[in-house]
Amino acid sequence: MLELRPNCECCNKDLPPSSAEVMICSFECTFCRTCADSILQGRCPNCGGELVQRPTRPSNLLLRYLSQLSVCTSLRAARQALNLCSMSHLQERKIAMKMT
Repeated sequence: MLELRPNCECCNKDLPPSSAEVMICSFECTFCRTCADSILQGRCPNCGGELVQRPTRPSNLLLRYLSQLSVCTSLRAARQALNLCSMSHLQERKIAMKMT
């Protein structure tokens, strides 16, 4: 049974069990679609596996089969996000400097 982890391991966004915006790898590392597509480019930073959409659990079974409550964070994913943001910020500064 899938754990249905409650957050994106990259940006810490809340990901409810009913969300269709959740991407997982075969080890159930969990990411929001935004991070999976833009930062991670469809690959899990932990295992290198493909990220696919996580199936939703029917609401009538959520209480019977509880999802995981603990928050997960992937250091690799967080570093990639930080590096991407830093690179974007540097590119924006270079563009701004050229315009002045």
